[in-house]
Amino acid sequence: MAYKEKEIEKLYYSIGEVAEQFNVAPSLIRFWESEFEIIKPKKNRKGNRQFTREDIENVRLIYHLVKEKGFTLQGAKEMLKNDTHSVKDKIELLNSLKRVRSFLMEIRSKLH
Repeated sequence: MAYKEKEIEKLYYSIGEVAEQFNVAPSLIRFWESEFEIIKPKKNRKGNRQFTREDIENVRLIYHLVKEKGFTLQGAKEMLKNDTHSVKDKIELLNSLKRVRSFLMEIRSKLH
């Protein structure tokens, strides 16, 4: 009986790992942490930030609004305060569409 091994997922990510995911400096993540209440990483005994998957998703929301959509920090704060769920839904939809496009491009390349 074959089974698929589950990939082990980390519980916590360092600020460097989070910054690398978004191709930004760790200082920007620290700045956003000070500006946005939704980013609340735990700190270990040494004081190092430990980001959860939820923290990373919240960074993704801010990244999307500020870096991809061009919102000011204040505009992003207002958007998140008024309708965080709508922003999350739009990002999920965009990511789904990107996956579908990638899949279709892959099929297209195999047909040629």
